[in-house]
Amino acid sequence: MNQSKRHRDILRLLELDGTLAIADLARHLNVSLETVRRDIKPLATQGAVVKLHGAICLPSAVGEAPFEKRMRENSEAKKAIAAAVAATIRDGDSIMLDTGTTTSFLARELLGHRRLTVVTNSSDIARTLATVNDNKVYMAGGELRSDNGAAFGASAIDFVSRFSVTHAIISAGAIDLATGVMDYELEEAEFARVVLSRGKRALIVTDHSKFGRQGLVKVCDFDAFGELATDCPPPADIADALAASGIALVIAKPERKRT
Repeated sequence: MNQSKRHRDILRLLELDGTLAIADLARHLNVSLETVRRDIKPLATQGAVVKLHGAICLPSAVGEAPFEKRMRENSEAKKAIAAAVAATIRDGDSIMLDTGTTTSFLARELLGHRRLTVVTNSSDIARTLATVNDNKVYMAGGELRSDNGAAFGASAIDFVSRFSVTHAIISAGAIDLATGVMDYELEEAEFARVVLSRGKRALIVTDHSKFGRQGLVKVCDFDAFGELATDCPPPADIADALAASGIALVIAKPERKRT
């Protein structure tokens, strides 16, 4: 196939990010969704890309679980955010965490802490922090999702509702000025909403790519949490809305790799 410049740009972006949502790809290329879909069609026909639900990836990435792919995306930013938040948590504190790549990175940054009480629906977070440093880990029950190993549903919500913790921390799928904090799955949004209500401190962790995105399901308005930790300043309109709601903004700069 005689590839156009945009075809080459699509493949280059996939090499960098692994998997890309169609909407994000359109934004990167500054074209419409319809144009992107037309460009993808010949690439998919030739086997250069694989079409997923609302996204595309390279054929080499098909065998990976979706959660593993997301752990690679913006990983340096997520590590920086996790390190900044971990520095604000003390030995012996109680923490509630939802499932997400940034919260999973946070669990890894907490491996140096001791005597933590951790409540989560994520099997990845539970495995990371259980059986080390005298931690206590409580995991919500229910059917585990195959893509991320997390439990959702009424039983998971009922379980975490019994706890009151010092730090309630969730990840965000999208942050939009008009709607607030959003996610892409109803059960994940419902669970995250409950988590935020169970902490003396309510914190959202998210990398800069989530700003300005439109999710599918609303999690909460800006008045439902007190802090937001990210790796870059939000767009001016979102920053103003956060400030108006009294939200403390934590900017964690990823370390630059030496060349």
